[in-house]
Order: sequence, then structure tokens, then C-alpha cells
Amino acid sequence: MGKRVRKAVLPVAGMGTRVLPGAKTTPKNLLNVVDRPILSYIVEEGRAAGIEHFVFIVGRGQGAIEDYFDTSPEIEAALEAKGKTEILADVRRDLPTPGEMSFIRQMAPLGLGHAVWCARDVIGDEPFAVMLPDMLMATQRSALAQTVEAYEQVGGNIVVVEPAPAGETNKYGIVALEGQDGRLNRMTGMVEKPPLGTEPSNLFISGRYVLQPEIFNILETQERGAGGEIQLTDAMVGLMKRQPFHALEYEGTTYDCGDKIGLLRANVAFALRRPDLAEEARAAIKALL
Repeated sequence: MGKRVRKAVLPVAGMGTRVLPGAKTTPKNLLNVVDRPILSYIVEEGRAAGIEHFVFIVGRGQGAIEDYFDTSPEIEAALEAKGKTEILADVRRDLPTPGEMSFIRQMAPLGLGHAVWCARDVIGDEPFAVMLPDMLMATQRSALAQTVEAYEQVGGNIVVVEPAPAGETNKYGIVALEGQDGRLNRMTGMVEKPPLGTEPSNLFISGRYVLQPEIFNILETQERGAGGEIQLTDAMVGLMKRQPFHALEYEGTTYDCGDKIGLLRANVAFALRRPDLAEEARAAIKALL
């Protein structure tokens, strides 16, 4: 099968326009879902998939992300002195082991493809994962673990997909499939926001990938596409001419935390998944309704 997937790229440099003003001074991926920032869940998902090195692509004014994944001696000492061991464990749960995380500055907002390309020297000549932190996935088993397992079965490149809401395929990047049998199928193409009635399937690309390092060579000379940005989708279409791509319809539910209502849904859903909070959360929701 070749090299295993050890590294993941997390493009976190976006401004969070859809969740302003909340993201004005707090990076959008540090906004809370229940009592943890979104990135905490993403890193947990990656670790459960065997990721050993997380590469964060950050932008100007996002030093708080690096600070979050660093020790806080004053807070930790205060909690220890007060015997608040459970809270202390929660504070420390996301701390990286030495060398587990890198932070790379994307100097200009040139798109997702450019953000991924910024990680080329850290990734090197290895297959790697891309995790879009806006997309929070509620699953029984890590969404990225499902993706890596699919990669280990068929190799090549894997794109995680899920059914688009009825009548909304024109809002997403939609995959074209060679055939549809089960959850893992060979791809023949990708179409960005196809007009209704022309979509090749109802499955949209939802934020987890395993890609081969040859994508970097394509991204290096990739022309700007939609929105005047360097699009990862365009580069994947180019790579598909040379390497196989498979679409994985993963088992779980996706919440778009880059959207205000999506973030609200994620908070409700993840609170209801928590054994220590579910009963009170359910009662609070019912009282509001």
C-alpha cells in the first residue's frame, strides 16, 4: 500500500466572515462548541485516525490558536492548588507532544489550494490528510479514521462526501462517480455548484481528504479559479487525470461551524451527546421551545 497517512493539514487562516462579529477578535475555529473550541474536536478526530503531526496554516492575528495549544502555567498551577483535577485534565487534554504541531503563516488569503500548498515542505513526499476545521463531524468513529481506512483499502486519493439537502446541490462541489455501490466508489470528476438538474450525483465534498503529495506540483502553477483564489478542487481535477480518486460517504453528521446556524446546531447536538450534560441540555432546550 505504500506510506501511511501520518500528517494532516488544517487550513485555519480564514477570517470567519459568516460568524462575525464573534470571530472579530477570536479566530473562528476557537469558537466554542459546548465547552471546547472547535479545533479541540478536530485534533481529537485526527489523533483517533493515527495522525502524528498537525500542520496549521494560520493567518495574521491568529496567534491565539498557537497559544491555545501551549501550556498555561498560571491556570494549571491555580487549578492544581485548588484540587480541581478534572478541569485541569480538560485544560491539558489538547496539549501536543513535542513535535506534534507546526504553524505556518499564509501571507495572503489566496484560497484553500494555496493554504494546502503552504504545507508542502512539512508534508514532504507522503500522502497526507486535509481537515477543514469549519466542518465538525459527529460520529461514532472518527470521520478521518474512516477516511484513512478507505485509503488503506484502495490507495490513491480519498474525498469524503455526503448527500446534499434536497434541491441544494447547486450550493456545493458535487462529485461524479463511475458507479454507486456501497459507501466507497471510484470518482470520475467534480463539478463546482452545478445548476439544478445537471448535477452528476447528490453527493457533495464535505471537508476531509487524503491526498497524494503530487498535488503540490499542480498547486505550484495552479491558476486562480472561482473567487480569484487558488482552488484545491481545480488541482484535484488535474491530479485525477493521473491518479485514482475515490469518494467515501462517511458515517456521521456534519455541522458547518463557519455558519451561525450551523454553529448553533453543533452546540445543541454535541451537548446532547454528552452523558454529563445531555439531560440538563434537553430540559433547557424544551424550556426554550
